[in-house]
Amino acid sequence: MSAPQPPAGATTLLVIAKEPVPGRVKTRLTPPFTPDEAAALAAASLEDTLRTVLTLPALRRVLVLEGRPGPWLPEGFEVVPQSTGTLDRRIAAAFGLCTGPAVLIGMDTPQITAPLLAPALAPDGWDDCDAWFGPAEDGGFWALGMARPDPALVQGVPMSLPYTGGLQRARLVDAGLTVRDLAELRDVDTAEDALRVAADAPGGRFADVLSRLGRPVVR
Repeated sequence: MSAPQPPAGATTLLVIAKEPVPGRVKTRLTPPFTPDEAAALAAASLEDTLRTVLTLPALRRVLVLEGRPGPWLPEGFEVVPQSTGTLDRRIAAAFGLCTGPAVLIGMDTPQITAPLLAPALAPDGWDDCDAWFGPAEDGGFWALGMARPDPALVQGVPMSLPYTGGLQRARLVDAGLTVRDLAELRDVDTAEDALRVAADAPGGRFADVLSRLGRPVVR
């Protein structure tokens, strides 16, 4: 019996991610975690994210990857290499792969669920809407969508700052776009973030790995 096909939709879903290599991902988790443990958490976060994306209606599901695919990658994704350069340029290049509506997320929010992204992926998600914006608690953003992807609306926005999200949203508004907001989420950057995010999604792979590393998860 063949595996069930992921639901179809009109929007391309982009996941921008790094291969979970020790010492290269989630470095702010060390300490208290070792580089190997931080990489295991990164892999679990990415796996949770990708498996959720498979449940969402999409035209295409594209993993924009720095590095090589691993056992955390389920079937159902196109894999394309990230471009070089700063994060804004890499995000811009990812949107440049799309000719129709597209939503981009990262690998730092394993607590995402189908309902959280449902507004942007509903059949009427782009009615009277040019862009979707998902703010992060740290001042960045966890999701960004455009009905007509324009790399220039991302390129040049300084990333990884406490006001990155505000600058990115303002860039969209200043371009005359109608912007709608998704729920605010917390990125996994620190050990405290990991505990709080795992508590929000106690049934996921991320919470399981965190628990096995000796950090109890509130269930």
